[in-house]
Parts: sequence; structure tokens; C-alpha cells
Amino acid sequence: MKAYIFPGQGAQFTGMGLDLYEKYSLAQELFEKANSILGFSITDIMFEGTAEELKQTKVTQPAIFLHSVILANVLGEDFKPEMVAGHSLGELSALVANNVLSFEDGLKLVSKRALAMQKACEMQESTMAAVLGLEDEVVEEVCSSIEGVVVAANYNCPGQLVISGEISAINEACEALKEKGAKRALVLPVGGAFHSPLMEPAREELAKAIEETNFNTPSCPVYQNVVAKAVTDPEEIKTNLIAQLTAPVKWTQCVQAMITDGATEFVEVGPGKVLQGLMRKIDRSVTASGVTLE
Repeated sequence: MKAYIFPGQGAQFTGMGLDLYEKYSLAQELFEKANSILGFSITDIMFEGTAEELKQTKVTQPAIFLHSVILANVLGEDFKPEMVAGHSLGELSALVANNVLSFEDGLKLVSKRALAMQKACEMQESTMAAVLGLEDEVVEEVCSSIEGVVVAANYNCPGQLVISGEISAINEACEALKEKGAKRALVLPVGGAFHSPLMEPAREELAKAIEETNFNTPSCPVYQNVVAKAVTDPEEIKTNLIAQLTAPVKWTQCVQAMITDGATEFVEVGPGKVLQGLMRKIDRSVTASGVTLE
């Protein structure tokens, strides 16, 4: 079975999507529609902007979403997913790709999500850190032993977990994790503590927008970050999508569930190769590739 996977924040690069815009009239049409919906020219920033401009959450999230969704659209008849999943933000790309959300509604939710997260980041200084070379349980135990907010946020692959929380708590956790034998515990250059309780104001804001948006029955199961299993009920999809902002991204567990349910081939749809790299560390017995266009 073929599974399509969609990347999240961090996969952006200057010039992303320009090849699609120049080559496909459908891509051009969707990019122009996106400029109109967002109220600014995201194509200018994607195609010619600096890395710094692209790094703003309000730009990064719609940019990655657009690249992924437009790429899936351009594939046309060749895009036949039997299951989909997305890493964090990528879950919204996956929901448009399997017809749960329209392109317009998906983009509006991504924009709303990005702005709400940006606002939450500005309310309290916070950050994230990558922890390499420790068992998940050890990282979880260290986080729970520290005063202040620090939690496991992204289960990316075995031996690679991202923690999220208040700056002082993250720094303390990094020191404790190194003492426990972590190969690295490295604070990341991000604007806030995504997938932690500190995103509660953003979760509340996004919940309202999600509740007011029409979700259709998916054309194939979506393996959602929060539950790491196949979901097909639109109301359940909504609930999990709302919970995702303050809950951990169980990416390793999602991929393992997809393999258990029959996935043998994974195709990453979007910029970069981040998820393909993680796939090799999760399970080498399955194939992982990017999209190849004629």
C-alpha cells in the first residue's frame, strides 16, 4: 500500500514552489488564489524572499502547506493515496489532499493557526530543544522531574525527540539529559514552545475556527499526530486537530501504525526530505521517496 506523508515547519527554502508556478497553469492559479486569500503576496516571499522572511511563522506555515498541496494537485491522476499523514502543520496538508478540507478552507485554517501560534509565542518566552541518543522514557522522566513547563513534543524517530517549554526549564532539562547520556541536547532556533501547554491560547483560538469549518469524510484514512492511528470520522478528525496544538506529535508511532496496517511505500509530498530521513531511522524495510514530476 502507498502512503503519502506531508512535512511540517522547518522544510522551507528560498525559491520553493517556483518550478511548479512556472510549469503548471493549475499551480499558478492556486498560488494566485492563495495570495488573494492571505491578503499578501506569499509567492514573492516563497520565490524570492530571504531565509529570515521565510522563517516567520505566519509565512512558513502557509508556504509549506501551499507547496505540499499544490504538488499533490499537480500530480493529478497519479495521486492515489491509500493512507495519509502529516507532521504537525503537515496534518492540514494531508487533510486537503484526502478531501476532508477544501483548498480555501485548509489555507484559511493554516493562516489562522500560524497567527494564533505566533501570538501565543509572544505572550511568553519559550523554546524547544532536540534530544538525540536517549530512550523516549528517559526523556519523559527527566521532563517530569523539572520545575516549570517542559514536555516531550515531537517523537520524530527512535533516538530523536524534541522537547518544548519555558526557556529556563528547557535549559535545565538539556543539562540533565546530557548527564543521562544524551549525545546532544540542543536548543532550537524556534520562536516558541509548540506542542506544549504554553500553546493553550492558540488552541482555544484555533478550536473556534475548526468548529466553524466544514470537514468532509476523507477519501482514505488519515493517521493523526495525537492518536497515532487511522481516523475517518470527520468529528474525530476535528477533535484531534484541535488537541494537536498542545499535545505531542507522535510521528514515530504514526509511521509504525501505517506500516502495521499495510503501508510498504511512503511518498513525501512537499519541500525538502526531512520525513524521508526520519523514515530510514524508523523502519528501513519500507521505501521512502519524494515526488518526481515529468
